[in-house]
Amino acid sequence: MQLLLTVYYLVQLAADQVPLMEDLEQIFLRSWRESHLTEIRQYQQVPSQPYPPALSTAAPVTSAQLPWLAGLAASSCNDSVHVIECAYSLAEGLSEMFRLLIEGKLAKTNYVVIICACRNAAIDSCIAVTGKYQARILSESLLSPAEYQREVHYELVTGKVDSLGAFFSTLCPEGDMDILLDKFHQENQGHVSSSLSASSVTQAAALDVSGTPVCTSCHLEPRGVRPFQLAVAQKLLSHVCSIADSSTQNLDLGSFEKVDFLICIPPSEVTYQQTLFHVWHSGVLLELGLEKEPMTKQRVEQYVLKLDAEAQTRFKAFLQNSFQNPHTLFVLIHDHAHWDLVSSAVHNLYSQSDPPVGLVDRLLNCREVKEAPNIVTLHVTSFPYALQTQHTLISPYNEIHWPLSYSNGVDLYHENKKYFGLSEFIESTLSGHSLPLLRYDSSFEAMVTALGKRFPRLHSAVIRTFVLVQHYAAAMMAVSGLPQMKNHTSVETLEITQNLLNAPKQCPCGHGLMVLLRVPCSPLAAVAYERLAHVRARLALEEHFEIILGNPSSGITVGKHFVKQLKMWQKIEDAEWRPQTYLELEGLPCILIFSGMDPHGESLPRSLRYCDLRLINSSCLVRTALEQELGLAAYFVSNEIPLEKGAKNEALESDGEKLSSTDNEDEELGTEGSALCSETSAQVSGPPQRDQARSPPPCGPAEEARATGEKPWLRTSQGPPMVISRHGPGHPPPPDCGLRTSQRGLQVSVTASSQLPSLGSTAMSTAPATGTLVLQASQCSVTKACRQPPTVFLPKLVYDVLVSTDSSGLPKAASLLPAPSVMWTSSFRPLLSKTMTSTEQSLYYRQWTVPRPSHMDYGNRAEGRVDSFHPRRLLLSGPPQIGKTGAYLQFLSILSRMLIRLTEVDVYDEEEINTSLREESDWHYLQLSDPWPDLELFQKMPFDYIIHDPKYEDASLICAHHQSIKSEDRGISRKPEDLYVRRQTARMRLSKYAAYNTYHHCEQCHQYMGFHPRYQLYESTLHAFAFSYSMLGEEIQLHFIIPKSKEHHFVFSQPGGQLESMRLPLVTDKSHEYIKSPTFTPTTGRHEHGLFNLYHAMDGASHLHVLVVKEYEMAIYKKYWPNHIMLVLPSIFNSAGVGAAHFLIKELSYHNLELERNRQEELGIKPQDIWPFIVISDDSCVMWNVVDVDCAGERSREFSWSERNVSLKHIMQHIEASPNITRYALLGMRKWASKTRGGEVREPFSRCHVHDFIILNVDLTQNVQYNQNRFTCDDVDFNLRVHSAGLLLCRFNRFSVMKKQIAVGGHRSFHITSKVSDSSAAVVPAQYICAPDSKHTFLAAPAQLLLEKFLQHHSQRFFPLSLKNHSHPVLSVDCYLNLGSQISVCYVSSRPHSLNISCSDLMFSGLLLYLCDSFVAASFLKKFHFLKGATLCVICQDRNSLRQTVVRLELEDEWQFRLRDEFQTANAKEDRPLFFLTGRHI
Repeated sequence: MQLLLTVYYLVQLAADQVPLMEDLEQIFLRSWRESHLTEIRQYQQVPSQPYPPALSTAAPVTSAQLPWLAGLAASSCNDSVHVIECAYSLAEGLSEMFRLLIEGKLAKTNYVVIICACRNAAIDSCIAVTGKYQARILSESLLSPAEYQREVHYELVTGKVDSLGAFFSTLCPEGDMDILLDKFHQENQGHVSSSLSASSVTQAAALDVSGTPVCTSCHLEPRGVRPFQLAVAQKLLSHVCSIADSSTQNLDLGSFEKVDFLICIPPSEVTYQQTLFHVWHSGVLLELGLEKEPMTKQRVEQYVLKLDAEAQTRFKAFLQNSFQNPHTLFVLIHDHAHWDLVSSAVHNLYSQSDPPVGLVDRLLNCREVKEAPNIVTLHVTSFPYALQTQHTLISPYNEIHWPLSYSNGVDLYHENKKYFGLSEFIESTLSGHSLPLLRYDSSFEAMVTALGKRFPRLHSAVIRTFVLVQHYAAAMMAVSGLPQMKNHTSVETLEITQNLLNAPKQCPCGHGLMVLLRVPCSPLAAVAYERLAHVRARLALEEHFEIILGNPSSGITVGKHFVKQLKMWQKIEDAEWRPQTYLELEGLPCILIFSGMDPHGESLPRSLRYCDLRLINSSCLVRTALEQELGLAAYFVSNEIPLEKGAKNEALESDGEKLSSTDNEDEELGTEGSALCSETSAQVSGPPQRDQARSPPPCGPAEEARATGEKPWLRTSQGPPMVISRHGPGHPPPPDCGLRTSQRGLQVSVTASSQLPSLGSTAMSTAPATGTLVLQASQCSVTKACRQPPTVFLPKLVYDVLVSTDSSGLPKAASLLPAPSVMWTSSFRPLLSKTMTSTEQSLYYRQWTVPRPSHMDYGNRAEGRVDSFHPRRLLLSGPPQIGKTGAYLQFLSILSRMLIRLTEVDVYDEEEINTSLREESDWHYLQLSDPWPDLELFQKMPFDYIIHDPKYEDASLICAHHQSIKSEDRGISRKPEDLYVRRQTARMRLSKYAAYNTYHHCEQCHQYMGFHPRYQLYESTLHAFAFSYSMLGEEIQLHFIIPKSKEHHFVFSQPGGQLESMRLPLVTDKSHEYIKSPTFTPTTGRHEHGLFNLYHAMDGASHLHVLVVKEYEMAIYKKYWPNHIMLVLPSIFNSAGVGAAHFLIKELSYHNLELERNRQEELGIKPQDIWPFIVISDDSCVMWNVVDVDCAGERSREFSWSERNVSLKHIMQHIEASPNITRYALLGMRKWASKTRGGEVREPFSRCHVHDFIILNVDLTQNVQYNQNRFTCDDVDFNLRVHSAGLLLCRFNRFSVMKKQIAVGGHRSFHITSKVSDSSAAVVPAQYICAPDSKHTFLAAPAQLLLEKFLQHHSQRFFPLSLKNHSHPVLSVDCYLNLGSQISVCYVSSRPHSLNISCSDLMFSGLLLYLCDSFVAASFLKKFHFLKGATLCVICQDRNSLRQTVVRLELEDEWQFRLRDEFQTANAKEDRPLFFLTGRHI
């Protein structure tokens, strides 16, 4: 069956077609499927779809039938397939074939099928290719690129091609072409051909004010990142983050401070300069902080590596740089990544002839790159197939594919340009498209075929090149005034040449079009260049168009005349400037002879009009090679005019483009823009005089608006040149200049109108039926380029492969072998489907292809790893010329911004409040240069009761008797939900002394954080620690979780025994190696985000840090912070606020101080020498600063100061070294603000409130306790208690702490909700209290929290006289409760010998008694005076205590109570609500 199908396949092949291996493999698969149909159906077991029984029982073809059936199949093919039957062996058939060949009987036969059908053996068969054309193509396709180059070079050097040249000279009846050229040159010496005499610059043009011709169609487009590129950059970033977020620890983004990169490109000078340009103008070097203005080209070159012989040295420097900078993330970008995938193991075979071979493998796959934790490799290519094999290093999850522009008919990324790539080119060949953009030249193919038969020993590439060069030469002669030469060229070549020469005359500035002539073989390209340059010189066309030889190994050489034109068009003033990229040839009329076996990513300008690929050889019948060649023509067209509409209108411009000669052999040639000409003579001197002053057609409004106010990029002597990009990444071409307007039509023709009989009638039929003849406008080729992609000419063989499709509609080109360096795993593979996405195609190739032994991935699976993917390697694929360079440069920018964002924090940046209410006293601390407070001076300073911390902006003002406060001094109360949202923050870069959360992982921190190199958690033990507290009337039992690494901080009864105490240092210790004060950090809900990593903040100094956590959060904190000591609060405090934590920290610390005094007293140490201080720090303190003050004099008002970041170690050791430090009860520092005024830091010390980060003397404050019930303002309450006890509070004004904004945990962990489970209504603060015994909905929240929140928002219900009445505050006894910003309070302590303000002259508007103890007596309250109608609020734990308090304090003597004035918090009885009673002063 397989043989029969093969014969059928060969029969249907045309004379100019060759069999494809992929077709033969599909025949093999089909025959196997049909022969195993029964088994397949039994396996599928689909009873609902029964097959006809006749099919399943079909008898196989017998050996006797096979030759007869094969001969029958071949009988209708006009002898192109001949079948030979032999009885014994294939040798017999081969002998018969050779005999027929010698006798000349197989002259018309292309394939001979030999069948050996022995009765007792299996059927043997073979197919011999006898057609000269097919045999030549197949044999040449077996040559490697190097062998192909050697063969061609040999034929050129040995003179084998001379016979070909001699044959060409006999074709011209007028004589040898060179003789004609010489004759023409002599006749026209001294003047230019009259038909082309008008200079492209001095012809009719619109002039600007300086007299320079202006082309309104050619404007620089604004630079920017297109939506597609941004989307791809974000996808790349997402993949990098996914690698970092995985549990494999392969990429630690948190440890990197900046991004660096190196772009590796193939050894093409043009691609190198092109990449330099993109890097320069993207601004990525400045954004990444790698360079500063002004940049030089030499500096930019450090970031682009051309993979040539010198690459190894520079790459070693890159590796050394990455090793020396572990905190820099290096992105190694391998652009054009499908090039040079040769294994370094076979490099020695090529080392002499081709040094770069195997270089990619030696450099990018070296051990240093694979193992470096700070190098991410990004492969970028338009043809990823060779990197998608079974042995690839790239995970399928690390592939990023260019997104589709449409999904289900929806435009996903709106852009004003439409990408025109391979699929669009193929689509243009389908019926319904009036202008196929893919074409082939039948005249050229016929000539090549004829010469191939005549010169069988010459390589077909040599023949094709010589024929095409001959056609171009003849076409140039025909256009220049030798019309007889038009018979010696093809219509297509003549069309190209005419438009090349005529296009500059249609633009005021002389902009022309580019013709790309692709000559893969470099020796042949040199021959083509020399021949065409010679013909151009003899025709005196040197200044009409340039011929450029594009060789990957060298730069661009352009004549001085054309360099001058380019500089004028692009407004470049640099005298030394020369074009270095093809993009800079924008608008230059030229033929670019593009050599090299493979394009290396070179971008072409918008003015590319023809892409002549007629010389690409049969080796391109591989998917990568074919798409790579067609990728040269990839283009962006304006989205504003549909392509088909524009294409149909093109008939007005180009009759030559209207139809290929393939469709109409007799069609006469035409010129672009000459279809509607009515020439009266063969020679026209130039455009009429009246056209010289006429402006060119105006652009559409969009282009005009874009052009106004735009300044072109000026070329400087240091920078890369300016480019008008056709489709360069990051800057799409400008939009279409709008529809054609009034058009002028007199056009230069190359031949007499009598020689063009078909032009007028053909064009007239396409003109609009308006009654008047619409003449063609003189339009710039760049304008036309915006609307239509280039026309591509292909070999017939390649054209047939491209336009043919399989049964699913998939182009046959997609089914070819994906790359020459890979091979199929099996012929038994499914077909690619047209509906497959890029991801599905990748998975298909990963399953069905393997690398050849020469491929660099060949040995990947031999490493013995199950998972052979490299974790830090990504692949970006997208169509050619679509903007991948711009996308990955944008990726570098947003990656850098993300890393910076990871190293930045939002810190609160709020000015101190109530600064205008500061105590005005004669006593200020005027010793401005004192590093520490002087005790005697400090004791004389008054205490500032006013709260200045901006987080208490909504808190009640604390009044002292000195102040006279106006009601308008206080702001408007904010909504509770605004308290966090509206606080001002500033983004700050983390310094090297910052505190970090759990996401920070640097090498120095690993041991500190408790992660073993193998990521095993450190062991820790749980220890109980109990002490009695008389005020609670019971023993308190706490638990310590102590890691093994921290046990040296504690004293145990024996190793592993009972915990006895926490070690404390001595006051007299002067060591700078450790911090003396233990640090306690109470925390809740912030196991991930709390800033508990103090390693860097302490600058590596030894310190004791204890996290204070609630019992239910113990496990999660232990998981995230395995190497931290934890103090676990008793379960009864699970719902308690921060007051409980502060209370227990202080009481535990005092108890521990007593234990340490007893323990060390036995060692001969005095009790007062034991260090009595602890630090209580918030879990959001991130950085610390110091102010350096330069005082002109001790009492001078003029001084300068600056603030800098320092370590917490520096601050703590400075404070701990203070003289007489044990005489201070509480020490603290300012909260940082960017707008700190000089007055706030002028005085080094203040006696005032301290918050957030405090250093507490637990010895002096033994009898002053935190309120364990409090949720808010407990620090203010404690500060007032400490001061009233006669103790000193000192704030170091020249130290400040930055607090990070953390959106989770902390006080936001407490949510007040209804106890009724089905209630979805929000609970407002007014509902936090209710009347006792009422049917009010109870709330699931602590009673104390409800009380504090209610008083903060609704205290005016209890104290109506106090609202905005700051001269008559509420008297608050022994406590500070926040009554809201509109009510002021006066704090007094009932303790004996307390320091209180003088209240003799104050009239209070209210009295607040909160859980008052026995120190509050009736006699104490009678000292204070109240306004008539003042209100009282008494708060107690239960109703019984409430009544007892009223009686004990004799409140009914002066206060009137009503039954309805009793309230409780909205708690159920089991939740122990608080009760309060209000009354009015009599």
